[in-house]
This record gives sequence, structure tokens and C-alpha cells, in this order.
Amino acid sequence: MAATDDVLSRSRIDAALAGLPDWRYRLGGLVTVYKAPTPAAALELIAAVGRVADEQNHHPDLDWRYTRVFLRYSSHDAGDEVTPRDVAAAGAASAAAAGLGAAAEPGLYRTVEVAIDSADPAAIAGLWRVALGYRKGRYGSLVDPFGRGPALWFQQTSAPNANRLHLDVHRSAAESGPVLEKTAATGALMNRDHAPGWVVVTDVQGNRFCLATEEGHGPDLPSG
Repeated sequence: MAATDDVLSRSRIDAALAGLPDWRYRLGGLVTVYKAPTPAAALELIAAVGRVADEQNHHPDLDWRYTRVFLRYSSHDAGDEVTPRDVAAAGAASAAAAGLGAAAEPGLYRTVEVAIDSADPAAIAGLWRVALGYRKGRYGSLVDPFGRGPALWFQQTSAPNANRLHLDVHRSAAESGPVLEKTAATGALMNRDHAPGWVVVTDVQGNRFCLATEEGHGPDLPSG
């Protein structure tokens, strides 16, 4: 079991990522997407990642979509944070991908959270956890133990918005520019008060969501 002392600070994560160009930091994990030349090559990559996982006794969240393989490493036994094991595993996965001719497309990896405004999150979190079959995650969030559904977190506020539910859509800062431009071009209201950490988007009917990045909040602060 990993000790919390193994958790990497944001500066150490950034230093590690300088040597892992295929990867991005995201909400307590390292993420990327690899596009293989063929579906068969994608399966070979999955098998290679599986072998590395067994050797290192550290397993990723993995999703296969045709020629693309989505990967996320996080140390759940260290509070869902990044540790040196994640860095080592990401490096090994990159080597396996390179050997199979798979190209990194980290900008494709987006993470969606459902956020609920609440003056008293503790009063409602238990109900949502039981109903969804989730477990407690970072900073009071609720997460799918199998990594299938979106995370749920409670934004504590003394004055909840009339529309209490909104989405937080996380992308890497390096790839967020075009998305922000295209979103603004639709005529949506763009509140950039917290940029580059997040931009609050409101549609013409008053529904909100946040386009968030890893900038402005690291392993010590949630977004939104």
C-alpha cells in the first residue's frame, strides 16, 4: 500500500511530465490516448500495458475504442493521487506504444464531472453514493469504483444557483484553446474570471457548465 508521503506535488508532477510528452495531468492522475495503426495493434498495446501492469503491480484505467486506447494512471491506495509508480507506469506504456507505432493524442482525453451546488453537501452525499454504487474520492467527491461513470462532486455554496447541477468538462490546457474559441463562437456567455483554471459557460436558457484545465488548481484544489 502506498504511503501518502509518496504523493507527488504539482511541481514534481510537472517535472515528471517534462520527460513524458505523451501524458497530461488530470485530477489526481496521468492521462493520455494512443492511436494505433490498426485495431489489432491497439489490442497488442492493451496486452503490453497489461504485462507492464502485472510486472509493476500497478494497473491503469483503460478503455479501447477501435484504434484508440485511453489510459489513466492514479494511485488509489494513496488517496487517488499521482505517485512515482504512476510516472514509471506511464513511461513504460509510452515505450510499448512507440514499439507498436501508436501515436499519442492526449488532447482527446477529456474528463466529465457532475457538480451539484449545495449549502450542506454532507446532508446529501450519502444518498448519492448509495444510489450510484460509488465510493468516496478526492475532496469529498464520489467516483465510480470501476471508472465507468462520471465523478460526482458537491460544490459547497451558501447561495446555490437556481440550476444546481452542472458539468465540469476537463481538458488539458495545452489543447483547450480551440475548444474555448469554438464554444464562444456559438454565442454562449463566457465568464473567464477564473481562467485559465476554468471558464464558466452559460447557454441561452441559463444552463451552465465549466470548461476546466489543470492550470490554476493542482493536486491540492478541486475545480469548478
